[in-house]
Amino acid sequence: MKTQPPTGREDWVKDAVARAMWERFEPVHQLVYFAPEVRAAADGLGMRGYWMGYFALRAAPLGPAPAAVVTSCFYVFHPDRVARALPDAWHAATSEDVLAARERAVDAAMTALYGPEVVGSPEMAEAAELAWEAARAADTAGRVLGAANQALPRPEQPHVRLWQALTTLREHRGDGHVAALVARRLGPVGAMVLKCAAGEADPEFQRQTRRWDMAAWHAAQRELRERGWLDEDARLTEAGAAARAGVEAVTDAAAGTPWTALGSAATARLAHLLEPLARTVLDSGIVPGGNPAGLTGAFGGVIDGSPKGEPSGLPAAAR
Repeated sequence: MKTQPPTGREDWVKDAVARAMWERFEPVHQLVYFAPEVRAAADGLGMRGYWMGYFALRAAPLGPAPAAVVTSCFYVFHPDRVARALPDAWHAATSEDVLAARERAVDAAMTALYGPEVVGSPEMAEAAELAWEAARAADTAGRVLGAANQALPRPEQPHVRLWQALTTLREHRGDGHVAALVARRLGPVGAMVLKCAAGEADPEFQRQTRRWDMAAWHAAQRELRERGWLDEDARLTEAGAAARAGVEAVTDAAAGTPWTALGSAATARLAHLLEPLARTVLDSGIVPGGNPAGLTGAFGGVIDGSPKGEPSGLPAAAR
């Protein structure tokens, strides 16, 4: 859903840049959830099943955090879903071991997907440096997952460094999104219902993977109807569309600091370097359709105050 907050042109451009960059870095980040190399690494640590690996790998920057803390940070998961994985995951492997395995798995996944030529290219190293600079500039006050990832050591390999920087930026944005949902009094299930009503995610995928039952889903729909945001067919009303657009606009605005700090020219350059990497992920089929991020696969948007410019010049294998 395209959003334009009721602010001046300069603010809108900044917010549009934040959204355009998210469309480019989110697919690369998502390799950690869906690449077979990552699942193999989690299994090798003794994680039992996909979800134990998911929660351990994503939460590891927090240290051996208890289920209640991770449930709060991740926001949309039923507490029982998290409690089935944590703290048992920390009995199988320390958070430090999980982080080391995560780096190895990302290295293997990116090398397998992009090929040695691309991961070893000067353009990959350039993208890693630009992304790392942006991630270091991210404002992490009140953003627990963003701060935890930002505090991790700098990986030696450029492609792994790029992934870690993009993950910091992703969790930074996600923390801001959660704050926007809380401010709108949208709880975990209500947030998912509104997202699905906007056509940005599949309801059954959301409900089942986050482990909410139909009673909770219907209760959230009922609450949103009472607020005038859904009609009787669970479709967005005009007020609901405005509420959804408002959440997204606040999320974009809160995610702007890294790109302001990086500067327009460097941000535009990073956007063009990331685009073929993101496209390769999306075209590979590794990320399933209906995934909860709501990626559009469209790489338009405002970069450097204008629509995207020329291709990046990454090696052809990445395009």
